[in-house]
Amino acid sequence: MDIKIKYGVVKRRRISRDKFYTLVRCFCVDCNALQAAEICGVNRNTAQRYFAHFRSLIIAEAWEEREKYQIGNGVEVDESYFGPRRVRGKRGRGAGRKVIVFGLLKRSGKVFTQVISRASQAEILPIVRQTVKSGSDIYSDGWRSYDALGIYGYNHKKVKHEDNEFADGERHINGIESFWSYTKRRLAKFNGFTREQFGRFLLESEWRFNHREDTQKQLRKLLKKYKKSAVI
Repeated sequence: MDIKIKYGVVKRRRISRDKFYTLVRCFCVDCNALQAAEICGVNRNTAQRYFAHFRSLIIAEAWEEREKYQIGNGVEVDESYFGPRRVRGKRGRGAGRKVIVFGLLKRSGKVFTQVISRASQAEILPIVRQTVKSGSDIYSDGWRSYDALGIYGYNHKKVKHEDNEFADGERHINGIESFWSYTKRRLAKFNGFTREQFGRFLLESEWRFNHREDTQKQLRKLLKKYKKSAVI
């Protein structure tokens, strides 16, 4: 993902402290700018400006978290497809004009995503090897691109969706599939966006999912950490 980080300047002097933190709460529960404006009693453009600033902070933080990201045992891997509906007559995994996203999720931990051009072994394996410690248990579906995981020292455990098998004890990928469902529901609210915007919204969804238990607390930390990027 090629994403440029830009910080907007937010001048909180125009709204009260109470309204500012109400906007923070609205953003954390994923209200849109219009809903937040009505709740806070501010102009829609004001809410949009603050929300754009919050998103800039989240994107910057998500990139920092990625640089430290290496996970150990108990990892689910999968890929998903985002974009327009498949064209009639087009078949195959990710057929059509969809964007392919590869994801890794540490069970009871965080998710990591990366846009890829093809769901091929050549693209997927380097990401896994860079991110997941050798010897770890890795869970996947039966897609052939994952077949070489065992060769590289991983304890590869498959769930065979093609045989209508979706869980067998610890053999499942319910966690990463839950993230895909959450992200697609969330992105549907934005009614279309460019490829660059998709990368930003994907990173934001990743950050929100990883901090779903304490979103507001984490955003407040970011506001303090990056306070020099705004007049607050």
